[in-house]
Amino acid sequence: MPKSPTYHVASNPVLLDPGYEPELAVLFAGESQTRPSHRVGPKIVDYYLFHHVISGRGTFVTEDKSAELRGGHSFLIRPGQLVSYVSDEQEPWHYRWVAFSGKNAANLVAEAGLGPDVPIVDSRGDKKAGERCKKIYEAFRSRRSSASLEAAGHLHLMLAGLQAASEGLRPARLRPDSHAEELVRQIAGYLSTQYAEPVTIEAMAEALGYNRAYLSRIFRRSTGLTPIAFLTRTRVDHGRRLLRERPELTIEQIASSVGFADSLYFSKQFRRQYGQSPSDYRTQVR
Repeated sequence: MPKSPTYHVASNPVLLDPGYEPELAVLFAGESQTRPSHRVGPKIVDYYLFHHVISGRGTFVTEDKSAELRGGHSFLIRPGQLVSYVSDEQEPWHYRWVAFSGKNAANLVAEAGLGPDVPIVDSRGDKKAGERCKKIYEAFRSRRSSASLEAAGHLHLMLAGLQAASEGLRPARLRPDSHAEELVRQIAGYLSTQYAEPVTIEAMAEALGYNRAYLSRIFRRSTGLTPIAFLTRTRVDHGRRLLRERPELTIEQIASSVGFADSLYFSKQFRRQYGQSPSDYRTQVR
């Protein structure tokens, strides 16, 4: 016998300023034990609407796809996408949902494996997606001043879990001949984000799980630079930006801010890369 229908929803208690679009904003969250044959749509929404099915069965339909979904499945409705979904007559859906938007929302759902052609993830055996939806709902119900930040954090973690689940169902991204290209990208990403820290190639090699000499060899083959040369160039480029944008900072402070322990060494590398000293460059841009 189907369970009694329920419907609960809670909105983000933190109001956004009109006209301001954040990187990510969770709008509302809820949970429902649907009625038998409960139907939604066809309709469109102007935000991302994620559903995670706790139990029961139903059908999710887009303009060109139809899928039978049951407990453990998740589906995503994209802004402006015409969809409909209906619960089974005998085993209606019990699901939780989260609505979100923001400038970075499209990138996040793509990284999670929920591309336009793959709106469904099978995460059976992993209850974390449903638990994250519930925590977002509970944060909004609490009306805490931190509720919006808590919700965004839970959404990030939920999407990360879905990424792991979806990758287990997709072919490996890397072709055999693209391994070196992917590793070069990882090296560049590591150095580009860690440039202000006391980076060592040994520590990077350990973090990436490869031999230092091997990393250096394939990086130089691809870029023409050693990892150290790339790191130095990255630091100098960021120092040049600070020379333009932060005139109140001294040369010593800028050198320290971009990872150079010695301001004289920073000046030497700056001159080598740009043909003038940091002081001359600052005077020029003024």
